[in-house]
Amino acid sequence: MSDQPGEQGHEPEHRPEHEQGSAAEQERAPELHGAHGRPLTGAEKWAAFKASPFLPALVLVFILAAAAGLFAGSYTYTMANPTPRHVPTAVIGSPDAPQEKAFAAGMEKALNASLQLTEYATYAEARKAVDEQEEFAILRARGKGVELDVSGASGATVAQLLAESGEKVGQAVGVDVRIRDIKPLHPGDPRGLALFYISLAAVIIGFVGAIQLSVHARALNPAERIAFTAVYALLGGFAIAAVVDWWLGALDLPFVESWLILALTMFTSGMVFTMFNTLMGRWAMIPTWGLMVLLGNPSSGGAVSWPLLPSALGHIGRWLPPGASVNAQHTAVYFGGHQHAFPFLVLAAWALLSCAVFWGWRHRHPGGREVAPAHAAAT
Repeated sequence: MSDQPGEQGHEPEHRPEHEQGSAAEQERAPELHGAHGRPLTGAEKWAAFKASPFLPALVLVFILAAAAGLFAGSYTYTMANPTPRHVPTAVIGSPDAPQEKAFAAGMEKALNASLQLTEYATYAEARKAVDEQEEFAILRARGKGVELDVSGASGATVAQLLAESGEKVGQAVGVDVRIRDIKPLHPGDPRGLALFYISLAAVIIGFVGAIQLSVHARALNPAERIAFTAVYALLGGFAIAAVVDWWLGALDLPFVESWLILALTMFTSGMVFTMFNTLMGRWAMIPTWGLMVLLGNPSSGGAVSWPLLPSALGHIGRWLPPGASVNAQHTAVYFGGHQHAFPFLVLAAWALLSCAVFWGWRHRHPGGREVAPAHAAAT
C-alpha cells in the first residue's frame, strides 16, 4: 500500500478552472447540439425573417423602385408632350363671318382639338370671362382678317400653342391674323413655372416637415403636433414668398394673400401625412407620395395648363391640394379681384378631414406621451 496522499482514495486530479469549464461544456455539447443545431423548419425561417430588419428593407427596395418608375412616368405622361383636348375661346358676336369660320376650322385641324367657342355680345364681356379664367382666348373679326387675343397668364403653354398655330393657320387659309397677349406673364417668370415651383415646395416641405416631427418630436401630443404643423407652415410659407418676391424678384406677389395660400398648402400637406401615419403607421409615405406628388402635382395645372392635360387628370387635379394651391395662387397673382372660393374650400376640406381623422384615431398614432397626474408629479 502506498503512503502517498491521494493514492488510496483515488481523489480526482485537480485541474485549472478553465479546463473544468471546457469539460463541462463538452459534457453538455450533445444536448446543446440537439436543441440548436437541427435545421430550421420553413415556418421558423419565415418567422425569423419577419422579425429581422431585412423584411422591411426588402419591401422598401421594391417600393422605391416602383415609385421611381411611377414618378418618371406620371410627369412624362402629363408634361412631355402636352396635347390640347378643347380650348375655351370667346367669340365676339356670331362666329359666322367667313374669315372666322375658316380660321376656327383651320385651328381645330392644326391643333387636332376643338375650340370650345362661346359667344359674347361685347369685348368687355369676353375680357371679363378671361379674367374669371373661364376663357383662354378671344376671337373676333377685324376687317377681312381676325384678331386672336391670348392670355399668357391663363396658361403659358396654351397661349404659346395658340399663338404659334394661329400664325401658321392664317397663312394656310389666307386670313390675316393679328395675335396679341392681353395678360402677359411677369418678366421674371417668362414660362409661367414659378407658381408651380412655389406650390410644389409648399407641398413637399409640408409633408416632409410632418415626417420630421414624427422622427425627432415623436412625443408631441395630438394638439401639440397640430400646433407645430401650423407654426412651421406659417414660417415656411413666409420664407417661400419672401425668397421668390423680395430676394429673386421672379414674381410680384400680393404678399399676404400668397403667403397665407402657401401656409395653408403646407399645413394641409403636413396633416395629410399625419392622417395616413395614423391609419397606416410607418407606411404612410406611400399614399402621401402617391396622392400629393404622383397624382396631385402633375395634374395641378401649374406646369401644363388644364386644357392640355388628359381630361380625367384635368378634372381630378382641381380637387387635390396641389391643384387647389396652384389655382388660388395663380388667381391671386394675375387675376386680382377675381379670386374664387373653390380652391380655398378644397384646401380647407383636406385639412379638416386630415385633422379629424388624426384626432379621432389619435390613440393609433405612433407618437405622443403619457401625461402624469398633478398629484403624482408632486409626489
